[in-house]
Amino acid sequence: MLNFLPSLLVGLIASILMAINALFWVPILLLVSLVKLVIPVKTVRLLIDPVLLRIAENWISGNSAWMALTQRTEWDVQGIEGLDPRSWYLVNCNHQSWVDILVLQHLLNRRIPLLKFFLKQQLIWVPVMGLAWWALEFPFMRRHSEEYLKKHPEMRGKDQETTRQACEKYALIPTSVMNFLEGTRFTSAKHQRQNSPYKHLLKPKVGGFALALNAMGDKFQSVLDVTIVYPDGRPDFWDFTCGKIRRIVVRVRALPVPHHLVNGDYANDPATREAYQKWVQQLWKDKDAQIEALLTR
Repeated sequence: MLNFLPSLLVGLIASILMAINALFWVPILLLVSLVKLVIPVKTVRLLIDPVLLRIAENWISGNSAWMALTQRTEWDVQGIEGLDPRSWYLVNCNHQSWVDILVLQHLLNRRIPLLKFFLKQQLIWVPVMGLAWWALEFPFMRRHSEEYLKKHPEMRGKDQETTRQACEKYALIPTSVMNFLEGTRFTSAKHQRQNSPYKHLLKPKVGGFALALNAMGDKFQSVLDVTIVYPDGRPDFWDFTCGKIRRIVVRVRALPVPHHLVNGDYANDPATREAYQKWVQQLWKDKDAQIEALLTR
C-alpha cells in the first residue's frame, strides 16, 4: 500500500495501472470475440464464451491488484460466503457512484459468474471500454423520455426486446444479470425531484427486473441483493483512485426467486404489474432501513 505518498500521486499511479491493465486485456478480449462474430453458431459460442469470461475475470483481478496496492480502504463485507460461480444470479444493488461497479466486481469476481450490466447506449462510444462491453455482450439500452416515445411510438418496447435477446444468450452459460433498480446514480437533486418515499434511495424501476425474471426465472438460483454504503459520503471515481475512501460497507443477501411472478405478463397484466411493484417496494423498504442502520450504528 502506498500510504506514504500524497493522495494526488496515488491517484495518478492508480489511474496509470488501471489503464495498463485495460490496454493489456481488451485487445485479447476483442481478438477472441472476433471468432464468435465470424462464426455465429451456437457450438462456437459455447466454446468461446467461457474463454471470454476467463479473460474478463483476469482483467478484474488486475483491477483488484492495483486497488490493493494503492487504496487505504477498510472493507466491511458480509454475505459473500457460499456463492456459486457455476450458477445463475439476478443481482440488484443501490447505485451511488461509478465506484459501485469496481466494488461489485472486486467482491464478487469468481464467487459468481461475471456480472453483465445493462448500459446506456451512449457508453458504447467510451474509448476502449465501449469495445470491451460490446465484446462481452453487455446490453446497450436506448432510454427515451415519454415525450420522445409519443413522437416516435415505433421505439416503444425496443429496450424490452434488447433485454429479452440478451437474456436468451445468457441462458446458455452461467451468468449474473446485474440491474441497478434505480436506473441512475443517486443524488440529492434527483431524490428531491422524484419526491422519493425512501430516505437513501431513488424510486426503483421494475420493468427491466421483471423482463429478466420472465426470461430467465427458471435459471436463476437466487436474487442477490447487494447494499453498498460509504460512511464518509458518496465518492466520485477520482476520490477512489486517490485512496480517499477510508471505509466501504457491503451487505449481500441471497433471496429466493419469486417464482409466483416468473410467468406473469408484466407489460400487459395490471395484477402482475402490481405484484411485481409490491415485491420490489418491500425489497427497497428493507434496503432503505438497512442503509439507515449501517450509517447510524
